[in-house]
Amino acid sequence: MSEMATATRPAAEGFDEVHILWISEGMSCDGDTVSITASSQPSIEDVVTGMIPGLPTVHLHNKVLSPTVGGEEFLAAFRAAARGELDAPFILVIEGSIPNEKINGEGYWTSFGNDLETGQPLTLNWWIDQLAPKAWAVVAIGTCAAYGGIHAMAGNPTGSMGLADYLGWDFKSAGALPIVNIPGCPVQPENFMETLTWVLYHAAGSAPPPPLDSLLRPQWLFGKTVHEGCDRGSYYEQADFAKDYNSPKCQVKIGCWGPVVNCNVPKRGWMNGVGGCPNVGGICIACTMPGFPDKFMPFMDMPPGGSLSSMLGKPYGAFVRRMRGITNATANREPKWRHNRDVLTTGYDPRYRP
Repeated sequence: MSEMATATRPAAEGFDEVHILWISEGMSCDGDTVSITASSQPSIEDVVTGMIPGLPTVHLHNKVLSPTVGGEEFLAAFRAAARGELDAPFILVIEGSIPNEKINGEGYWTSFGNDLETGQPLTLNWWIDQLAPKAWAVVAIGTCAAYGGIHAMAGNPTGSMGLADYLGWDFKSAGALPIVNIPGCPVQPENFMETLTWVLYHAAGSAPPPPLDSLLRPQWLFGKTVHEGCDRGSYYEQADFAKDYNSPKCQVKIGCWGPVVNCNVPKRGWMNGVGGCPNVGGICIACTMPGFPDKFMPFMDMPPGGSLSSMLGKPYGAFVRRMRGITNATANREPKWRHNRDVLTTGYDPRYRP
């Protein structure tokens, strides 16, 4: 299908085939690619083998998951897409933060393949410039690609940034979609696969565009805080805080940022519903947030407001714990009418008629 046909075909008609061109040559550790292999609802295997009803046929081009031997065989689809000659619409997935190649001196920060004429490396930025305007949808996987992440922290020499910082926050793909940001360091497996599946259903013409918030995150995944889904939250309410990392209680005083971080990991778990940072004794270091890591360091220190929360909550929490303790003791006693005597004391009256 030509570039023009891909760009102008109405989404409502739907597509039978879609390529996923996945570039992890951003400033990246490939951790997001590794993470999504753990997804089971759905799995990447189910998506690419056609096991999910209603999805278009998916051709995945990811260097870690590619069946090719690499090199030019792997790059063929990317080069065809850059020329506008790919045989079907494509979704561009970017993994890793985007360096500023305007400040690279005489070198380059990161590259993906070589120019066939000059033999010089082709930068990630070149590929984004060529592919993003032609892509039916553009997806940033992980916090690095979404907002810059670790590589964009203060003092870095690369000028790294998120994909929306590079393309512009008002960018629209050829399918009239904004960039879809799915943050996480790494991304939670099902968060990415569920969102990708939604985008694919939209490409098939059988679903509306995924709803995104002002930071281009899927609303249904990042609309609540870690704290709201944390199984330690009740300890916070009772001002019952952990003093070390072996405690099952609320970890706010030992560095957890959960009350102010948009993330669903405590509810969703990590693999098959199991795990997730606070669930297994780890503090939330806010790795899904646009301000990560600069605004949340040093990670093991109590967040601002942690002392105030505990101070204000202490008298209330102590009172609530006491009252709940009394009620708990009462609830742990059987009712008095359960006895082995010759009298019925439950209040039952066979003669009663309403």
